[in-house]
Amino acid sequence: MTGLWLWAVPSIYQEKNHIRERAYIMAAAQAQTYADQIERTIGQLDYILLSLKFQWQKNGGVLNLEEQVNAGLVPKAAKISVTVLDRTGVPVTTTNPKIKARQSVALLEYFRLHAASPSQDLAISKTVRSALTGREVLLLSRRLNGDKGAFAGVIVLAVEPATVISFVDETKLGNDDFVAVRSTDGDLFSVKTKRGVQAQSQSLSAKTVFDTPNGKMYRPASFFADGKARIVAWNAVGNYPIVTIVGLAEANIEADYEQRYRQILSIATSGSLALFLVAAAGMRQAAFRIWKAQYAREVHEAYRTATENAREGFYILRPLYGQDKDITDFLIEDCNEQGAAYRGLPKESLIGKRLSVMLPMLFESHMLAACREAMNTGFIEDEMLVPQHGTRAAQWLQRRLVRTGAGLAVTLRDITDIKRHEEALVQSANVDPLTSLRNRYWLINYLPAAVDLARDSQKVFAILFVDLDDFKNINDTLGHAVGDELLKAAASRLKAAIRPDDKVARLGGDEFTIIVESAQSRNEVATIAERIISTLQSPFVLGDGDRQYYVHASIGISMFPENGTDGQSLLKHADIAMYAAKESQKGSYRFFEASLERRLVTRINREAELKIAIERRELVLHYQPKVRSDTGEITGMEALVRWNHPELGCLPPIEFIPLAEKAGLIVRLGNEVVRMACEQVALWQEQGLAVVPVAINVSAQQINAGNISTVLANALRAAGIGAGLIEVEITESATVTEGGGAVAELAAIQEAETKLYVDDFGTGYSSLAQLKRLDMDGLKVDRAFTAQLLDGPDEAALFKAIVSMAHALRMRVVAEGVETAEQMAALQALSCDELQGYFISRPMPAADAARLLQKRFLFSDQSIREQALLDASSRGGESSIVPPA
Repeated sequence: MTGLWLWAVPSIYQEKNHIRERAYIMAAAQAQTYADQIERTIGQLDYILLSLKFQWQKNGGVLNLEEQVNAGLVPKAAKISVTVLDRTGVPVTTTNPKIKARQSVALLEYFRLHAASPSQDLAISKTVRSALTGREVLLLSRRLNGDKGAFAGVIVLAVEPATVISFVDETKLGNDDFVAVRSTDGDLFSVKTKRGVQAQSQSLSAKTVFDTPNGKMYRPASFFADGKARIVAWNAVGNYPIVTIVGLAEANIEADYEQRYRQILSIATSGSLALFLVAAAGMRQAAFRIWKAQYAREVHEAYRTATENAREGFYILRPLYGQDKDITDFLIEDCNEQGAAYRGLPKESLIGKRLSVMLPMLFESHMLAACREAMNTGFIEDEMLVPQHGTRAAQWLQRRLVRTGAGLAVTLRDITDIKRHEEALVQSANVDPLTSLRNRYWLINYLPAAVDLARDSQKVFAILFVDLDDFKNINDTLGHAVGDELLKAAASRLKAAIRPDDKVARLGGDEFTIIVESAQSRNEVATIAERIISTLQSPFVLGDGDRQYYVHASIGISMFPENGTDGQSLLKHADIAMYAAKESQKGSYRFFEASLERRLVTRINREAELKIAIERRELVLHYQPKVRSDTGEITGMEALVRWNHPELGCLPPIEFIPLAEKAGLIVRLGNEVVRMACEQVALWQEQGLAVVPVAINVSAQQINAGNISTVLANALRAAGIGAGLIEVEITESATVTEGGGAVAELAAIQEAETKLYVDDFGTGYSSLAQLKRLDMDGLKVDRAFTAQLLDGPDEAALFKAIVSMAHALRMRVVAEGVETAEQMAALQALSCDELQGYFISRPMPAADAARLLQKRFLFSDQSIREQALLDASSRGGESSIVPPA
């Protein structure tokens, strides 16, 4: 009996230490588990931000979050909202309808930090009251960059703090236990106790500094606001400045000790009484009960170590060995209700059963090998897909196996929803939202493997770069809604035109790429290109179905390995070939050739030179007069731009105007012409010359830019000349636009008393009625009509009809391209108002044009007119009243 009590007293002391040690271990294990959960949660939220930021950059700084939500690409969770802010802090688009559209957050700390720092890292703010919605939120944000890395705004995700800690099951927390999440700087994000999420924390104060990424400590009652001592453990969240803290109340630990104390005391007392009755038998029986209780307690404690929160399923497994001492099966010694729910059975039906019997389909394929490895290594964590079985859908589980003594603690967590969301995000990153085709991101990632496969299989591999001709005209004149509808229809036709094994992706705008794999020959690739061109030639019926729209496709083709041995080279060369096809004949295809790349390099260099030429003012103007057909009086000058190239000399417009239009420089070039023309007229005025209006050519792009009237007004004001001394000539294509902005620009020019002329009339799509609607002042008949004027009576009648109808609409008529005396005489007979062409005068520099202004009349004297006719006769019909400069 004395020995029994000698055992009981030290056992009580050892048991107390053992229970406290277990509490430290359990707190540390829970802190680590919660840190892992936090990292996954923040990582999933950050993945949303990265995906949306990628789409914002891909779309040129445009993103519609409402469309993203409707398409299922952004979660509709009420406690999560995403907002894109511009560089002034004003919301541009958001998933939260309560946000006020023009309310700026530019003064908030997280926005100012992004604006001041070029860092692309994720920023996590402390819990704040949202300036946009008025509720307490935790803000995750990333910087948005524009051109050359300039700050363009912020994309921010707001989440309620309770969401960050939602995975903690408060029903499993003891009285006065807590789980807290805070930043490494001490800012509290969220805290949960047995009573749920709390507004204030009983946890460590913000001043507490954790010197290590993880650890555990005991803190007395004086350390906490509620006066209760706790064991505290903490763990840093891997990639984020966040710490999870677990506090276990000492009172709960003492309660566990009290229970064990009574148990040991009861055993000692019972043993003492039993010794009086049957000393030998009683001692043996008591020892057996003590051993059994100790073993049961170890199993229970191991199970508690595994049960980190009640939303996960847990199992305690004991290995079963065969004759060769290899593990052949596992016995389910314990599990919780959630673990049993994964099997669809009550836990009483699982405990005591073999794993092979309860999981017959998964035992060999998923469980046995993993459990054996965990017994050898001590730990395994992975994800597994449980296939569909009967009415039970396929399920993704996160699995953790930890060796505990002689067995395993297994944790299972259902991550099916997370996987589906990740798959949706991957889908959104690889699919064009407008056409549902694969996008550029997918293509860039797919090409390397496709090229490697083509290299290994030695089959024909080609890339087709498809561009829709004249799509921009439809987009600009009919609006983006019609343009988007056309793109979707074109995408459907492309999918129908390719072979089943081929793939089509939209690069952006009206550009598509088709990957042809396993073709039999170069001719088969050409056949596919011809089929695509033919498919797109049929008219598109869009909108209400009352109008048909025509677009064609220009296609560039690159072949592996002749035109490149990697995806980037093949894509670049297909693009070059497409531009060559477009330049030679729209609606055609062309295979890549090395010479095309050299031409492209030359064009790119010329574009760069032209940009510099505009900045350095290397452009000059020559002037070609137009005269009255009856008197020869100079009525105006047309300003014609030339490029004074430092190496190639004076280049005519045909050498660089098309280049400027393709390179997006035509607006800047046109504005420079306006400035130079106004300054030259002012200079002629200062020289005392009788100046006449100078006509400048304005492109459709300048009109569509919406500020040509302002540019013209500023140039006139700067030069100090009247608006009547400048005339504007526009092409016919600029008159058929349906955009209200372009019409308003033309009206603004005329309201300033600047006359409007239609240039090259007869080559475009306008009609005299269209010109009347726009109230044009005159038209310049294209030189093609002048050249054919003497070919027969039909040509003369056509020209006469144009003149008659124009006069009926009170518009002046200027004949372009007058090159012979006979043409001039015929035009005079047709009552054409004004003449312009090489026969009258070639374009000349400003100094020579000034001498013409001094003459004023170019063929008013009858002898000059007769001499012109004589010269024309002697030179075969070619002459010039004013010799070229």
